[in-house]
Amino acid sequence: MKAPKEKYAWTATVGEKGQIVIPKQARNVFGIKPGDTLLLLGDEKRGIAIPPKGAFAELFSIAFEEKSEE
Repeated sequence: MKAPKEKYAWTATVGEKGQIVIPKQARNVFGIKPGDTLLLLGDEKRGIAIPPKGAFAELFSIAFEEKSEE
């Protein structure tokens, strides 16, 4: 079965300290570098998601921007 374009699946093993290693191909595809901070979203029914870094930067800037008084 061929994967759809721009869709990926990887596995990671959880170590004794609860850490996972993000596969090299995934780090390359998403531009994840050492020292980057990632946001993890969790839903007990749907699982854990790691959105692309910077995905929420625009949302946060909109939410916290100061509105000019008219």
